[in-house]
Amino acid sequence: MLLRKIELLKLHTMKRTILFSFIMLIAFFCSNAQTNNNVTPSGFRANIHGGYDVRPMYSNNTPFIVYKGGWMAGASINYYWNWIGLGADLDYINNKPKSIYPISNLFDASGAAVSGFSLTEKQVRRVFYGVGPDFKYQRNNRFDAELLLRGGLSTIKGGFTSLTSSTPAYLLNYHAGYNAKNVPAAKAQLQINYFVTPSFGLTAGAYYLRHFKAPELSGTPVTGFTTTGISASYYSLGDNSKQGIYMGMLPSNRTDPCKCDISSIGVFAGIVIRPHKKERACPVCGKVHYPQCCQTCGCNITITARDKYTKEVLANTDVVLTSETGAIVQSGTTNTYGTVVFNNVSSGNYAVKGKLYNVDLQNDAVTVIDFEKCKQNGNSIQKEILYTDENFILKGKVVACNTTTPLGSASVVLLNNSVAEQKTTTTNDKGEFIFHALQNASYNIYGKKNSYFSQTETISTNNFDRNKTLFIKLEVCMEKVDCGNTIILKNILYDLDKYFIRDDAKPELNKLVQFMKDNPAVKVELSSHTDSRASDSYNMTLSQNRADAAVDYLVSQGIERNRLVGKGYGESRLLNKCKDGVPCSEAEHQINRRTEMKVICPDAK
Repeated sequence: MLLRKIELLKLHTMKRTILFSFIMLIAFFCSNAQTNNNVTPSGFRANIHGGYDVRPMYSNNTPFIVYKGGWMAGASINYYWNWIGLGADLDYINNKPKSIYPISNLFDASGAAVSGFSLTEKQVRRVFYGVGPDFKYQRNNRFDAELLLRGGLSTIKGGFTSLTSSTPAYLLNYHAGYNAKNVPAAKAQLQINYFVTPSFGLTAGAYYLRHFKAPELSGTPVTGFTTTGISASYYSLGDNSKQGIYMGMLPSNRTDPCKCDISSIGVFAGIVIRPHKKERACPVCGKVHYPQCCQTCGCNITITARDKYTKEVLANTDVVLTSETGAIVQSGTTNTYGTVVFNNVSSGNYAVKGKLYNVDLQNDAVTVIDFEKCKQNGNSIQKEILYTDENFILKGKVVACNTTTPLGSASVVLLNNSVAEQKTTTTNDKGEFIFHALQNASYNIYGKKNSYFSQTETISTNNFDRNKTLFIKLEVCMEKVDCGNTIILKNILYDLDKYFIRDDAKPELNKLVQFMKDNPAVKVELSSHTDSRASDSYNMTLSQNRADAAVDYLVSQGIERNRLVGKGYGESRLLNKCKDGVPCSEAEHQINRRTEMKVICPDAK
């Protein structure tokens, strides 16, 4: 009992020591990071962490014992050469055995009830120390991820387990535990780091640790208890019948202790330290600057492009730095964070100009005064240029319908429904295109490409607030036209009981005109369909008249009549359940009132 208390006292003392060291390290490196600004990261880093060994897995010859997770603590030190490095780890892991031997209603082979159970369980303490390679993925100055691979040795102690009964006196389950040194081991650890300051960060991750062929103690069963005649014990099922329980081999029966693997999976969190080194002093001014700024080496100028209204940073903005004579000194394009850096610019007066999708941004200026400030405080010069255009930017993509396949080299047409204005552009290899759109306007947009027929998308900028939105994203779908396949033409609407072509249907038919001009050998069937309301004969006549009207319109636009077939199908090809006598909503009937086109196959009669 006294030894147990001493062990607990040591354990609590170690926990308090680790916690105190953890707090002191945080305080030291936070204060150091705040006072030392003229530094850059070195290759060294270290971390201290604590966590939980979630799933220990012990292989041994003793049945009815499982091992529970426990707390862990570890530390590592590493040195990186860019993305690859070398490091060393030290880990302490604590587990506890748990007997699962069934003791409820237990009887021995003679039928005597077994009672008066006593259980002793002692913790297992594992210490691992190893070295190995490090691999680092650096996302930015604040975030990175590390994969640590380690090989080394370990020490495993404790784990004594004994289950006895007093009436009769039996040793029911027993494991002598471990007292092993220099056990080969390996570990893989993945962690993510977030740096609060250049020197101090937080870390979290998981590990897998394996000890190879850890030897058990052979041990001596507890004296005063018998182990004979109980290789099969029994427990009552409650109906006077008995069921055997296999006890397994006890240490008195074993010829050799087990040399079996031990492994575990755990998680942790802690702190990571990234020491820094001072930069060399500027040879002209004699001061340390980061970035360096002096008359000979120049200053770094960081330009940020931003939308005036939404404050959104603007990627892919072309930026140039020009001298007083208008000559371009440096140029670049902003990154995903909306910034571009011009390095080592000599002191002088400059203009900063930007352009986004052929729209000029509001200029800014860099003056000699900015360079003087740079010399004094060592910071780079920060400038901002603003996108002040009040129009929206339509960022679109053309894809093949029902796929994600982009269509490059497709012509895209933007029709302003308010002022009858039309713009045209061409998609790049990724199927992307750009348009500028006015506020409070409505647009139709569609594409043109050989062997493809484009659907028309309608977008109204009335639905967007320029103070909150600059970019409006949309997708245009184009269908591959194969002979015999029908394509529904959108927006071909007719007045009730009428068949003349309305003005709002002409843009869709004009696309078909363009398609036939782009494909002069193609013949097309134009079919018209009605809903089930009214008589069959009336609907057949109405649909034929509407199909003929569509053909007449295409002929009026220069398409030869012998390339066109108008066909009315009435209500014979409904797309849903809405046949005669079936109640349907107006929206359901509208689905059946449609105009379709299909390319006539060359061998069709």
